[in-house]
Amino acid sequence: MRIALHTRLKPGAEAAYEQAHREVPEELTDAIRAAGARDWTIWRSGLDLFHVLDCDDYADLLAALEDLPVNTAWQARMAGYLDVVHDYSASGAAAGLPAVWHLPHPE
Repeated sequence: MRIALHTRLKPGAEAAYEQAHREVPEELTDAIRAAGARDWTIWRSGLDLFHVLDCDDYADLLAALEDLPVNTAWQARMAGYLDVVHDYSASGAAAGLPAVWHLPHPE
């Protein structure tokens, strides 16, 4: 399944946020993959961040990562940069952006 999310940076946090993402711990990327993510991309437009991830089941992914120490440490770091954070609680599974249009890959 593909999920699109929106988060928002605090003004002035752009460079630090991008630097942090050049240093994502391998333990975290391994945990994200183990939780069922196949692909995750983040785009930035000004302060707005748009995430698209492909995973087996988004609610299961959140549940697997929510209390994982490497993820909670990363989320605490990200909270310093974000006005709108990624919600890893059970209610976060409903935070995906609704799809308006999709051009599927030709078979």
